[in-house]
Amino acid sequence: MPKNFITELQWRGMIHDVMPDTETHLNEQMRSAYVGFDPTADSLHIGNLVPIMLLAHYQRCGHRPIALVGGATGMIGDPSGKSSERNLLDEKTLRHNQECVRNQLAQFLDFSSGVENEAVMVNNYDWMKEFSFLDFIRDVGKHITVNYMMAKDSVKSRLTGEGADGMSFTEFTYQMVQGYDFLHLYKNLACTLQMGGSDQWGNITTGTELIRRIGGGKGYALTCPLITKSDGSKFGKSEGGNIWLDAKRTSPYKFYQYWLNTSDEDAEKYIKIFTFLDQETIEALVKEQQEAPHMRALQKRLAEEVTNTVHGEEAYDKAIKASNILFGKSTSEDLKNLDTETFLDVFEGVPQAEIPASEIENGFNIIDALASSTGFLKSNGEARRALKENSISVNKEKVNDTFQITSEHTLNEKFVLLQRGKKNYFIIKLV
Repeated sequence: MPKNFITELQWRGMIHDVMPDTETHLNEQMRSAYVGFDPTADSLHIGNLVPIMLLAHYQRCGHRPIALVGGATGMIGDPSGKSSERNLLDEKTLRHNQECVRNQLAQFLDFSSGVENEAVMVNNYDWMKEFSFLDFIRDVGKHITVNYMMAKDSVKSRLTGEGADGMSFTEFTYQMVQGYDFLHLYKNLACTLQMGGSDQWGNITTGTELIRRIGGGKGYALTCPLITKSDGSKFGKSEGGNIWLDAKRTSPYKFYQYWLNTSDEDAEKYIKIFTFLDQETIEALVKEQQEAPHMRALQKRLAEEVTNTVHGEEAYDKAIKASNILFGKSTSEDLKNLDTETFLDVFEGVPQAEIPASEIENGFNIIDALASSTGFLKSNGEARRALKENSISVNKEKVNDTFQITSEHTLNEKFVLLQRGKKNYFIIKLV
């Protein structure tokens, strides 16, 4: 017996608004629901994870999820909570982005097994590109009043916000286009529910209104809360910008670290929202965290689950090994196995010095490497003392004062990692 979708979302804290009778409607039989995704980049980011999880839970509860890529709406720009319009994209770029998004969603949704509730991906550009402006305002526009559109919070905030430049007609009509998507999916794929973030409520209910007025049926709406961080900073961003689902944009190591570094308060909330762990398991983890907060059981399990789902077990294992290089026991072999990007991520902010590659051809004296040629240590005397104390490592292996750095000691053929003690690192970069 599949789980009750609404009940599942409620204990996870994933419902902000839901239209009356939605639960009854879903309990009657398998239903189709959709969520829209913006295809203006070739990767989704963790800000998209909440709507992705909505669809994933929906499918696991026995219903059919529809992922809509907004090829048409992505060319316009959604005013919801944003202060500026988007750049327009050409069709070739949109199609490429759509394929990338599909591949990422396939980590969460079943698109290919042939089951009755197999996920579907659609692009609203496919039905909007042939729709003439005159046809649209005649067949759709006449059913929604300007008063109705002006009453939406997303429109009001753009028109009355301080320093606002107002809103273009293009953006004003966005809710009509999104509303038509819902009507089109209702007619063609029997889709009766649209889901999204709480800022989408106005756009979604415009769709239910069109279904009522034009389709003569009933559509339902469900929104989830917008995720915030307990310290007030924006969820999904780091100092380097968005945390992307694409490993080329955000390495699995950095992705893993983002979740690992969440606060206790956030981890307790996030583990319900961003993992498929059941209520009993999560309650046990919360109890474990309360009894031994320094062990960070919640953060570790959260980081493990999300990294495994998005990047796979192999990437998760590599992220753990990379983390251990700085924070735990690791070997020189672990260091050698890091690719350049992960190496730079792990040692981000560590001081560097550039040395000509020719310097190491015949052996580069460790004292020069530590002091006069790099400035890692203040003087040759300090370097000798540190070596005598056995506190110097090259690529995680202890060395003495006769050690010579050669090309066989380079990592990725361009780096050498110096270390004094446990936490004092320095990178030699060969140029």
